[in-house]
Amino acid sequence: MPRRSCDGDGLLAAFRAAVANLEAHVDEINALNVFPVPDGDTGSNMVATVKAALGEAEKVAGEPAGRVAHALSFGALMGARGNSGVICSQVFRGIAEAIGTKRRFNGLDLAHALSEGSKAAYGAVARPLEGTILTVVREASAAAVAAAERDNDVERVLTATVHAADQAVRRTPSLLPILREAGVVDSGGQGVYRLLQGTLLYLVGEAPAVAASARTSRAAALVAHADEGFGYETMFLLSARDGVPLDLDAIRADLEAIGESVLVAGDLRAVKVHVHNERPDQVIGYGLSLGALSRISVENLDNQARDLREARAAEFAGSASDGPAARSAVGAGAAPAPSTPLPLGVIAIAAGDGLSAIFRDLGVAAVVQGGASANPSVAEIKEAVDRVNAREILLVTNNRNIEGSARQVASMSDRTVAVVSTRNAAEGVAAILALDPTKDALTNAGLMMAAGCGLQTLAVTEAVRDATIAGRKVKKGQIIVLDPDEGLVAADSDRARAVMHAIGSLSPGFELITVYYGDGADLGEAETLARRIEETNPGVEVEVVHGGQPWYRYLIAAE
Repeated sequence: MPRRSCDGDGLLAAFRAAVANLEAHVDEINALNVFPVPDGDTGSNMVATVKAALGEAEKVAGEPAGRVAHALSFGALMGARGNSGVICSQVFRGIAEAIGTKRRFNGLDLAHALSEGSKAAYGAVARPLEGTILTVVREASAAAVAAAERDNDVERVLTATVHAADQAVRRTPSLLPILREAGVVDSGGQGVYRLLQGTLLYLVGEAPAVAASARTSRAAALVAHADEGFGYETMFLLSARDGVPLDLDAIRADLEAIGESVLVAGDLRAVKVHVHNERPDQVIGYGLSLGALSRISVENLDNQARDLREARAAEFAGSASDGPAARSAVGAGAAPAPSTPLPLGVIAIAAGDGLSAIFRDLGVAAVVQGGASANPSVAEIKEAVDRVNAREILLVTNNRNIEGSARQVASMSDRTVAVVSTRNAAEGVAAILALDPTKDALTNAGLMMAAGCGLQTLAVTEAVRDATIAGRKVKKGQIIVLDPDEGLVAADSDRARAVMHAIGSLSPGFELITVYYGDGADLGEAETLARRIEETNPGVEVEVVHGGQPWYRYLIAAE
């Protein structure tokens, strides 16, 4: 039966399936990664990007197709990671602009949207190179247009698109010498193919495809170029100053003068910047000259490439020497241990899925679940320490009640385990951002503690009984706001009034307030609170983050 059109709910469901299919093949895509840097994270970056897009789109479930498409575009831009993630975000931007405000779209609309997505992706890249994700998107969209002109049926158009993407991926080695030398196809192109494949599988009622390794036969040899210098990958979101729109072409040209793999994606108000060079401070300094920066990420590409080379070399050597039995075990899901321990491994203790995700995004080696009213045991913390392959460990506690257990674990370990006694997760985030990988664990512990304590934080909850806190009486059901030492800052029957009073008591000079919303709160309520904070604190940026923390409705940080 023909599928002539698709509405917002259909688009959202199809995208969910696309994300699931990509995630099922993330290892396959990572194994192909040799260009532009053999760091083995293309699949991971694409998954993180599309998950951010999906998370945003879930908020507008039930809305027209155009609204969902714009949500996907926005989420992808905000969450874009790596070269491939930024390019994907631009594909989604072009699609969203093409769909516009349509409630539904047909096969021709889809083909046009894919074409606009391809154009947007090419436009974001300073020096487009064929044989990459760009080629795959362009050839797939061309096939979509040809199919739609023959039959304006969404499923048939998508079938032609997927087939063309598959063929384009297979041809990428003929276009890019580094792929041909490594004997692989382009990883970003393969990721796009898996996204499109997942969408088609949803339309025909099938589950995500089973991960295969037909295109990764030489995965262990993909790091032959890893001894070349790659420098640093710098990414950030640049927001324009009031009344001063951003010039994307000028930004792209300026960054081309100081780096490579330049991507500038967005609009006159905000752009996502991606660049490789030896001086990330220059890139960040340039961005600061144009506006405000957020979501800053700096990765050492040389280290990533070296670590991947060593890991894959060890994997290849092990599979070659241990015979079929060992290869079978790896195929069944047994991951080989890293050949060389990391100098430093960070373990964070966190309560709430959102906070756990934040710490993982910051690169911690492990997250131990626990916090207020659910402290992890010594055994649970020790198990995490034993599992992390690093010469030294930093334990970020994020709760006063966990400090004793953490120090007990430190005394039991035969490695250096330094405890960073942060009092809440917001302090923990600031502490981890202050980590200096060139210094040892004990030195870092001091630096990180100072960064955490330098943050002003507030915790908002509800009194479960009448009590006296710091000499002040509170009644059951009142909203109370506590400082990091659990001293009472404000108490009121009205939540917003209590929060505003507490924020008013903070030391002046802060420029950013982050609102982590947890149990009992939702994004809408948090956004309303954020708007009120902004209105009463002109010039202060307010960011809303999902923390998911139990007990505390909000955790608020000012910096």
